[in-house]
Amino acid sequence: MANALEGTVALVTGASSGIGEATARSLAAHGAAVAVAARRRERLEALVAGIAAARGRALALEADVTDQQQAIGAVERAVEQLGRLDTVINNAGVMLLGSVADAPTEEWDRMIALNLNGLLYVSHAALPHLTRAAQEGPRRVADLVNVSSVAGRRATAGSGVYNATKFAVNAFTEALRQEVTERHVRVSVVEPGAVATELTDHLRPEVRERLRSGFQIERLQADDIADAIAYVVTRARHVAINEMLVRPTEQVR
Repeated sequence: MANALEGTVALVTGASSGIGEATARSLAAHGAAVAVAARRRERLEALVAGIAAARGRALALEADVTDQQQAIGAVERAVEQLGRLDTVINNAGVMLLGSVADAPTEEWDRMIALNLNGLLYVSHAALPHLTRAAQEGPRRVADLVNVSSVAGRRATAGSGVYNATKFAVNAFTEALRQEVTERHVRVSVVEPGAVATELTDHLRPEVRERLRSGFQIERLQADDIADAIAYVVTRARHVAINEMLVRPTEQVR
């Protein structure tokens, strides 16, 4: 399956680190030209250079997908400069945990804006291009993969609004899947458990320390989730992986 995506174009959001960066590298290794979108341009340019050094093709798109016009612009620039759009990975997200009662509500706004609205904006802008790719593309199938979380399946104290955004992602994914699957646009959700990424760096110090002390297991690596996403999008045209939950072996919940 090394060249399964040859001749196709992918867009990955939140690509400046972690799962997004690893996924961009993986899709490029499978033959796709990859547009990588995030706010940190220097990191995007380093990623593009790394993909080019491995004989791949990539495009850096500095964009904040919480702004609808920037989300639309990222999709349109990917199509204009790379020629088409066959695969979209909605990976951009933030996890700001803590109890509801004492939460700074601006954290809620940030999570809703990025985890949910940004994903919706990119999906809406990409759908016409994905539909066209499924009709006319080299593989005659297109993929939209939303990166959710185990938190989108099970609510826990201290994660209420994060849970809410990820439950919403799962619901949106399934509803959209039903709308477009007969046109061979596959809509999938990948739900990681605990992954060693920068996600916890954004937590308030007291919340981060509490999470660290209560979660002493061997975590997944970003490449593990990138491998799962690559599996989803490299299936044959008649195979749709609708949902994939990936947890560390030691993670109970």
